[in-house]
Parts: sequence; C-alpha cells; structure tokens
Amino acid sequence: MLDTIRAKKSRKHMSRNLPPLNALRAFDAAGRHQSFSRAADELLVSHSAVSRHVRGLEARLGVKLFRDLPRGVELTLEGRAYLERVLPALDMIAEATEDLSEVPRGQVTVNSEPLFAERFIIPRLAEFQKAYPDIEVRLEASPRLADVERYEADIAIRFAHTGRLDGPCDLLSAASIYPHATPELMEESIRAPKDLLNLPLLRDRSNNIWKQWFAAAGVPAEGLSDHGWRLKSPLAYEAGLNGLGVYLGSSECVSFDWGRGRLVRCFDIGIRDGAFFLVYGSRGLRRSAVKHFRTWLLDEAQPYREVSEQD
Repeated sequence: MLDTIRAKKSRKHMSRNLPPLNALRAFDAAGRHQSFSRAADELLVSHSAVSRHVRGLEARLGVKLFRDLPRGVELTLEGRAYLERVLPALDMIAEATEDLSEVPRGQVTVNSEPLFAERFIIPRLAEFQKAYPDIEVRLEASPRLADVERYEADIAIRFAHTGRLDGPCDLLSAASIYPHATPELMEESIRAPKDLLNLPLLRDRSNNIWKQWFAAAGVPAEGLSDHGWRLKSPLAYEAGLNGLGVYLGSSECVSFDWGRGRLVRCFDIGIRDGAFFLVYGSRGLRRSAVKHFRTWLLDEAQPYREVSEQD
C-alpha cells in the first residue's frame, strides 16, 4: 500500500504543467513582433488563429499577456517576463529536434541590403540549395534593418561606412570600390581616368565617393559635387549595366557580371569605403539551418575580406 502511494506521488511530481505547443508558438511569434498579423504571416496561419491561441493561453494562465492598442498589441509586464523565459526553452526544443536529423533542414530568413541580395546572394543561391536541399532560404531585400533579436529575421546583412555595427556580427566583405562600365562604353569613350568626367557618374551611396576616387586617381575634379548622379540601390547598378554611365561600386557586388564580361573594371585604382556585415541575434545561431547558411555565406565572401590590390 505504501509503495502504491509513493508511486502515485512520484508520478504526480513528475507531471509538467505545460500549455499546448501551438499556443506557445503563437504567443512567441506575437510577442516578438508585437503584432498578431505579423505573427500569423510568420506561422502561415490566419490572424484569428493566432488570436484564439493567445487568448486561450491567457485563460489557461489566468494572466493578461497582451494589451490592445489602437494599432496592434503590446506585451504586458507579465507577458514580457513570460516571453523572456519561454524563448530559450523553445530555442532548445528546436535545436534538439534539428540535431536528431542527419541532414540539415529548416528555414532561414535573411534580411539584406537590396544590392547585396540581388548581386551577391541570388547569383550564388542555387549552389547553396544544391548543397542543402532541405533548408529553405527566405530572402528579404530591404533598406530597413530587421530586428534579429525579435526574430524579424534570423540574420541580416548591412553596410557601414565606418566602424562595426552594434551587437553580434561578422565582417562579411570589405572589398575596395572601382569604376565599372560595359565593354562597349569602355571601348568607345574611356582611355584615361580623366575621360570619366565626360560621362554620367553613377553611385548608390549617400557620400560622394566619386570625388574620393578622382583624388586617388590624381585627376582634378573641381565642382564634381554637381556632376555626380546618385540613384537608390540597385537602380544605379542597373543603369551602369545598361550602358547609361560608369558605375562606381564594390567588387563583391559587381563580381557576378564582371566574371561574365557584362561589366569591366575601367582602371585598377580602388578606394575603400566601409564594409558589409552579417548581423545575428544573441540566440540566432543556435539553429542548425542558420549556422549552415552563415558558414556558407562567410565562405563565399572570404575573397572580399582579404585586403589586397586584387580584391
């Protein structure tokens, strides 16, 4: 009899008071995004499904996790405290599940500067998919830095003119900048650096890097501030690719079209202007799929982290 009572107490002690996993996933996504709609987009379910799971979780816990705002929702103090404790547990479950599989699988959301996404990642992405067919890459091109701590993206790629970005990050590329043109424009109009002053000068950066380049080339360029033509990325690149002018840009983003002869480097006179960084959250690298994509991207960009005349 005593053994039976002890066994019942032992089973009672071992049981866990766990809410449904779907409710936790909905709460996790809604809490990170501070939005039921964005949580629904992430989980590929309806807004009403997220709301139903969250309200059910609140009823189970007897605690208000979100307060309604005129536009969206925000976590209550209790909700924020609960999310901070739930997030690591969900990360550990995801990591343990992925580790059971011999083949890396999962989903990676990458938020990138538009030009880097279009000209560096996409031309190489087929090779990654071939090596890791069970990893789905969701590539978002946006000038706005995603909040990796709130899982708006697993990793983000951003450019910095000087220094490093705040938070955990890796140097991705610090390639030099060179003038590039189509082979036809090069043959017709360009013989010496001073010839570029007679052509539309394309750039996609806010500072006037053309002035810096002409100084490095030893070409007087008074009044150049009124001469430069700046288009938002990646329009300046497209204009150069279509022969509308000379594009001054970094080697990594030009490499794909340069290697195929669509663009040529006008002169081997380069300047340095900032670098691209790979940004990730404090928990972002725990997932196997994210770690594999990060390693692959760093390997692809390795030649552009080496400081050399060839870049």
